[in-house]
Amino acid sequence: MDRIEKSKEKYKMLFGDGVPAAYATDPDFQDILSRFIFGEVFDQGKLDDKQRELITLVVLATNQTLPQLKAHANAALNVGLTPMEIKEAIYQCAPYLGFPRTLNAVAEVNKVFKARNIALPLDSQKQVTEETRFDKGLAVQTEIFGDVIEKMRESAPANQKHIQDYLSSFCFGDFYTRGGLDIKTRELLTLCIISALGGAEGQVKAHVQGNRNVGNGKETLIAAITHCLPYMGFPRTLNALACMNEVIPEN
Repeated sequence: MDRIEKSKEKYKMLFGDGVPAAYATDPDFQDILSRFIFGEVFDQGKLDDKQRELITLVVLATNQTLPQLKAHANAALNVGLTPMEIKEAIYQCAPYLGFPRTLNAVAEVNKVFKARNIALPLDSQKQVTEETRFDKGLAVQTEIFGDVIEKMRESAPANQKHIQDYLSSFCFGDFYTRGGLDIKTRELLTLCIISALGGAEGQVKAHVQGNRNVGNGKETLIAAITHCLPYMGFPRTLNALACMNEVIPEN
C-alpha cells in the first residue's frame, strides 16, 4: 500500500467518512498534509494509534490549535481511548503550559464529550491528600529522576526552595500520582509537551533521561518526537532530537 492509500485508510479510521473542508479551497495543501501525516508519520515507529492520539492531543494543546484539538479528541475516542485517558493527558499539560492554556484545552475536550453524551464530571483519579501530596510527589519524582532530585533540592537558594517544593507537590504530587495513565505514558507525554514548547532544552534533556529511567527506550522517544513533527515543525523536532542524542548517544 502506498502512502496515498495509507493516508486515506488512516484518515477514515480516525475521522470517519467525511472529507476535509480544505479540499474545497486548498486541495494541494490538504494532499501534502494528509499524505505526510497520515500516510508517512503515522506509519513511522512502533507506537500504536492510542499513543499517537494522546501525543497529538497534548501537542495541539501546547500549540493552542483548538479546532484541531477538538477534531483529535473525537479521533482519540474513535481509536478506543477512554474519556479518562484523554482527560488525564490534557490535565498532564498544566504544570508545563500553565492553567489558562490547559483550561482552553479542557473546554474543547468537554465539548466533544458532551456532544457524544459522555457524562461529566468523570470519576476522580486523585490519589493524594493535602497531607500526602508532597511526600508522594517527591517519591514519584525520585523514581523518575533518581538521586539528582535530592541534590537539586539541597542546592536550591533559600529564597527559591519553594519552587522545588512546588515541583514535588504540584507537578508530581498533583498530577503524576493520578490514575488513568501510568508513569511511562505521563513521562512520554511530558517530553512531547516540553519539546513542543520550544526554548526548554534543559528540561527536554532531563525528561529524555527520565523517560529512559522509567523504561521508554530511545526508539520509542524517536517515534514520539517524529509524531510531533507535523504539529510543531522541524526546528523544535530537530532541537528535541539533538537533546535526545546528547543524553542517549547513538552507538
